[in-house]
Amino acid sequence: MTEAEAVPLDLLDRKTVRARARNVAIAALIVAAAMGGIVSLFAGPTGFAITAAIVGIPLLLLAFAESRKTIELRGGELVARAMGTRVVEVKNADRFDLFVTDLRGARTVNLLVGGPPKGKAISVSLALYAGTGGRELGIYALRRLADTLAGSADTRALVLSQLIVAQLRAEARGDAAPDRPLYRLASVAPVGRMAQRLHPDAVARFVAALG
Repeated sequence: MTEAEAVPLDLLDRKTVRARARNVAIAALIVAAAMGGIVSLFAGPTGFAITAAIVGIPLLLLAFAESRKTIELRGGELVARAMGTRVVEVKNADRFDLFVTDLRGARTVNLLVGGPPKGKAISVSLALYAGTGGRELGIYALRRLADTLAGSADTRALVLSQLIVAQLRAEARGDAAPDRPLYRLASVAPVGRMAQRLHPDAVARFVAALG
């Protein structure tokens, strides 16, 4: 039996990911030093070292994990790798959610899939928009993801598959970003919330209205 093709589902290129991780690491060091400096006023150098380590180490580990994180679709499985490996079988998954994150004027539409074999969850960034433009997952990756979701018996997965197909049709027509389904969904999420889950019923009504 031949090994299933691995389809990358990374929205951002490795250079951008590494740059973001580096910025997180720098911010972590600054925050850790600031907190340590405050504590050192009362507890001296030992307090500085302990506080800086408590604050800084988890953030540095997060930055390191993000710099290594990759997501791919392998057969019917989502596979995420960072400091370890997580696998979710899409066909048997029991969680399908859309989230919109709003960070410094940029909105990202994320698909969260969770379930067997180990009850883990994997988030796939489908698109990122800022202003009237942005970045979207590639056509082939979206097509394969839509096909995989369509193989699930869960109605939420089928709705998300139809949403991605509508996005692909908008791309094929040459629609501008503001006219594409993912952009429109991102734009209706409340402002000022770092992560907003879109209710499945609302998403279903939105997709049905797309015709």
